[in-house]
Amino acid sequence: MVTRERPTLEAVARRAGVSRATVSRVVNGSTTVAVAIRDAVNQAVDELGYVPNQAARSLVTQRTESIALILPETANRVFSDDLFFPAVIRGVSTELEAADKQLVLMMAGSAASHDRVERYAMAGHVDGVMFASMHGADPLPGTLFRLGIPVVCSGRPMTPAELPVPYVDVDHFGGVAAAVRHLVATGHRRIATVAGPQDMVAGIDRLAGYRTALREAGLTEHVAVGDFTRDSGLHAMHQLLAGDPGLDAVFVASDMMAHGALQALKESGRTVPGDVAVIGFDDVEISRLSDPALTTVRQPIVDMGRTMARLLLGVVDDHRDVPESVVLPTELVVRASA
Repeated sequence: MVTRERPTLEAVARRAGVSRATVSRVVNGSTTVAVAIRDAVNQAVDELGYVPNQAARSLVTQRTESIALILPETANRVFSDDLFFPAVIRGVSTELEAADKQLVLMMAGSAASHDRVERYAMAGHVDGVMFASMHGADPLPGTLFRLGIPVVCSGRPMTPAELPVPYVDVDHFGGVAAAVRHLVATGHRRIATVAGPQDMVAGIDRLAGYRTALREAGLTEHVAVGDFTRDSGLHAMHQLLAGDPGLDAVFVASDMMAHGALQALKESGRTVPGDVAVIGFDDVEISRLSDPALTTVRQPIVDMGRTMARLLLGVVDDHRDVPESVVLPTELVVRASA
């Protein structure tokens, strides 16, 4: 079997009629080389099929061309049937692929894995870091930010006010308030909520939106808390019905939990929307496939991932200052359940 030798910088230099140093500058993105020479080098690269040695290139550029997406969740949670995570990853990977960057997906759902991720990022194995699905006042984004590592979070981080870590979020509060006002406008008066986890900004802001809209209408709160999983929605809905069997509507802080709530209502002999109207949050595929189809607050999950990647690439590639945070709009999508 004959193996073809990998083309070298020297071979490219001979083909282009320039020095090895000139070829190195061109392949490492230097803009100081004359256009005609740069074109000759790029033509030689194409003709020979030269692929830069990434390890050697990193020594020159001090860049890895890799970006980390860190999910502070367990593998079982990320690779479940919850479509939130695949949508974020799809948005991020679309932007990174277009920029010729490698996505490094890391999970940090335990103290040990959190420490491992911190060591990896601080050792310079990636050019920037994105965080999604953050719980509590996780110090890692702020630690990396202080060290000068480009960081962008999906969701407003619970970092100190003096540490402006940039983020991409959605209007949780406004979206939920609009959903509850819709329930009030359609005649519902005993409106409950299955809130999201209260160690996450999304869970906190969605509960605040519910409470504000309830106060506006002069109605009484009925609150149970889940963790964005289907099972937690099932159990929380049974808990709410046990507390007040006459509930006539429920806002559920994620579509997965809403799917569990629908199951609980069916098990309890309630019809939807006849006895109890149901609204979720996300607008993932399960909302359209539920029976009945789920009214929900749409958040642009893929766009969140893409926007997060764009902000980070602006710092990594274009050497921009810390970007302004972005809050994307939400939209109430009315279907059969409410």
